Amino acid sequence: MTQKMASVQWHSRYRNYAAELQCCRLEAIGLETGEYHPLKPITVTESKTKKVGRKGSTSSTSSSSSSSVLDPLSSVLDGTDPLSMFAATAEPLTTVANMDNGRKKREREEISAVGSDFEPWPSKRSAILARYTTTEKLSINLFMGSEKGKATSPVSAVSEKVRTRLEELDDLEEGSQKELLNLTQQDYINRIEELNQSLKDAWASDQKVKALKIVIQCSKLLSDTTVIQFYPSKFVLITDILDTFGKLVYERILTMCVDNRGSLPDNFNPDDASDTAKETCLNWFFKIASIRELIPRFYVEAAILKCNKFLSKTGISECLPRLTSMIRGIGDPLVAVYARTYLCRVGIEVAPHLKENLNKNFFDFLLTFKQIHGDMVQNQLVAQKVEIPLYLTLYSPAIDWILQCIAYRAPEVLLTEMMERCRKLGNNALLLNSVMSAFRAEFIAARSMEFIGMIKECDESGFPKHLLFRSLGINLALADPPENDRLQILNEAWKVITKLKSPQDYINCAEKWVEYTCRHFTKREVNTVLADVIKHMTPDRAFEEAYPQLQSIIGKVIDHFHDFSVLFSVEKFLPFLDMFQKESVRVEVCKCILEAFIKHQQELTKDPVILNALLHVCKTMHDSVNALTLEDEKRMLAGLINGFIRMVSFGRDFEQQLSFYVEARSMFCNLEPVLVQLIHSVNQLAMETRKVMKGNHSRKTAAFVRACVAFCFITIPSLTSIFSRLNLYLHSGQVALANQCLSQADAFFKAAVSLVPEVPKTISVDGKMRSSETFLLEFLSNLFSTLLIVPDHPEQGVLFLVRGLLNVIEDYTWEDNNDDKIRIYTSVLHLLSAMSQETFLYHVAKVDSNDSLYGGDSKFLTEINKLCETLIGQILDHLKTLGKDETLKRQSQLALSLFHSTLAHGDLRNNKLNQLAVNLWNLAQKHGFADTKTLVKTLEYIKKQSSQSEMQHFSELAQRLPLQSRT
Repeated sequence: MTQKMASVQWHSRYRNYAAELQCCRLEAIGLETGEYHPLKPITVTESKTKKVGRKGSTSSTSSSSSSSVLDPLSSVLDGTDPLSMFAATAEPLTTVANMDNGRKKREREEISAVGSDFEPWPSKRSAILARYTTTEKLSINLFMGSEKGKATSPVSAVSEKVRTRLEELDDLEEGSQKELLNLTQQDYINRIEELNQSLKDAWASDQKVKALKIVIQCSKLLSDTTVIQFYPSKFVLITDILDTFGKLVYERILTMCVDNRGSLPDNFNPDDASDTAKETCLNWFFKIASIRELIPRFYVEAAILKCNKFLSKTGISECLPRLTSMIRGIGDPLVAVYARTYLCRVGIEVAPHLKENLNKNFFDFLLTFKQIHGDMVQNQLVAQKVEIPLYLTLYSPAIDWILQCIAYRAPEVLLTEMMERCRKLGNNALLLNSVMSAFRAEFIAARSMEFIGMIKECDESGFPKHLLFRSLGINLALADPPENDRLQILNEAWKVITKLKSPQDYINCAEKWVEYTCRHFTKREVNTVLADVIKHMTPDRAFEEAYPQLQSIIGKVIDHFHDFSVLFSVEKFLPFLDMFQKESVRVEVCKCILEAFIKHQQELTKDPVILNALLHVCKTMHDSVNALTLEDEKRMLAGLINGFIRMVSFGRDFEQQLSFYVEARSMFCNLEPVLVQLIHSVNQLAMETRKVMKGNHSRKTAAFVRACVAFCFITIPSLTSIFSRLNLYLHSGQVALANQCLSQADAFFKAAVSLVPEVPKTISVDGKMRSSETFLLEFLSNLFSTLLIVPDHPEQGVLFLVRGLLNVIEDYTWEDNNDDKIRIYTSVLHLLSAMSQETFLYHVAKVDSNDSLYGGDSKFLTEINKLCETLIGQILDHLKTLGKDETLKRQSQLALSLFHSTLAHGDLRNNKLNQLAVNLWNLAQKHGFADTKTLVKTLEYIKKQSSQSEMQHFSELAQRLPLQSRT
């Protein structure tokens, strides 16, 4: 069989492409009205079942249908769906359940007046710990009780057990002292965290008295203000322990209420609690009541305030006023205000509807506010060398929280009352700042001029005015003031801001007012603000310490100026960017600008102001790339730059467009995706020129197209990705061919062919190494499709590009365990068969392909047939090498593939080619690896084709193609 195969000469069959296309079209079949069609809407029969009573059965059933065609399921069930019947039966129960759920939901909503718009305490925790720090040494004094009287034997009598517990509680006040001195801030934090863990461990091991001891002693630490600037952070750490204790006690009592009915609902009544739970709850409150010192007694009771729910409905509402009154006994105003903070914090969690207590705590604080200037506090500050402005800032977290609780969803009239109280206290700056921070921005903005007047009257020695203006600016960034007041507000604020000497104070305040300026004013005012920022932040390179604030300013300006011609015409915008001297920060700012441009620029632009500014921005991003830059970062930068390039258009000024691309190539040469984008853009530009000129090429147009082609030919070799180069050579060659630049097209195709030997065996795809042969096959298939219409060069000989490509394929080192080389030869066989037709399947306008140049010349056809014979010989030789057991399946697949190619492209009226087809058919199924379904379908196709007049020889062929059984 092999000898017969070796002597085969190829003869391509004549193809009538138009007739073949018509033959392949689907046959249209008429559809009678009313006949079933899969896309016709389905008619569904609706069944309605009525129920007459809770225990009764269905009394009537009604069915309605919009058509005589019934749903098969409905017809089977006589119009009654059993699921519908069940749903109808269960409807009253479902309704009751829904009503019950709705009632519970309403009850929860009535009880819980705090929503997601309320900023919880944990979100403030980290900010307080970060702000209030110290370098001084700290100490912890703990009286953890003596070890006398510990239970060494079981106590059986209840009275003895109670007596022992009472002794242990007394021991809390009289025990041994444990003092930790000279602790750093971190040591102190670590020690408090250890105590928190000790509390949990003691509770888990059923040592409830020990747990209470820990909580009491930790609470006592809140009376210590020896390192006063650390007090807010100490309060946060200690109250974490109190929160843990309160949660443990509540959950312990809650578990005692579990019975056969399950656990209690969230909104349970005291009557639902068991007697054991109530007794245990009272026991805890009695224990706490026996604590002698005020501060630990207050804090521990506040921690378990929620447990009052087990005793009575009014327990919490009765305890809150009493605890509020207890705070009046605390002499230190700082300690007292944080005690009020904790009570408000617990109160808003367990009873958010009890607003009166919140107001009472704040008004009590106002009454005692004068203590801050008393001798006790002043002496304490002198002893610790703390200035009054720093001391006042210690109150901010406490007052802010209390006012936040009060102002939450409060009416505007409450703000009026608060402002009046502030006036009575002489417009105290600390209180005024907290009021502006707590109430809704809409309320504050509407009274902006009133607040400015109050700020002017404040005493600046205790609390700087610029912080007040900063708080006002934050509100005005969220809500708009009256239109007639806007300019005056800005002028009044900026008079204060611009006089600040400290660059940090200045930038912290100015940052908040930039957004207000951008929202309500033009580029003139924005330019003035930017100029003032540059003036203040440039001396002594103060901007180096304010990059976050400067970035925020740029972001706000960009967010409000979506017209980039206006933005870049702001005189001080680009000088402002020059302050970002740190490369990483500068690149982030440039990314922000470019992202905004890509997002908001609606139309293509050629505005020189925009182009010059963004080229500078893109250049900054490009120049940041170095050997250490991650690939993901490179892709991001390239994507942004490409987005900008795609938005640039000079309309029909093609030369100016090309000049822009040339400039961009010189600026972004280190980012390969940008170069790829530029090549695609230039190719598109060349095609657009051809389209606009409608094929009427003048010398100037031809010269321009050649310039585009030259741009691509020069740029492609600078790419590192070999498949990017191959595909761009092919694409650029196609563009050159479409523009009748034949010599340039030949140059691109030659470059692509000469590059094939350099393709490595593996390439990186998404960070993983993969075989390159799949990508190479795809490229070569595309190249073959193009070579069909490429005319031969008059000086290079017949099919010089095809011959050159075959030589490259022959010399390329292919993997031994696949047949990619043979698949390529088969594709070339298809190409050569298409070239042998009198008229090619497709053409390029105004380009004479080989069918026009040779006109079916016999010498040309002879050359094609010789190449085909050579390729078939190579394929058959390869089939011989696959005769081993481990490669028989591959042999079968290749034989069937070549059979299909012969069937589709060969002239099977030629006896030798006909015999080749039969031999390939037999070889494909010789060892039982062929797919029988494929063989059957192929044979059916041959028989069907034989009915055509020009394909009658297929009938004889079909008789020579047996189907072998595998048995």
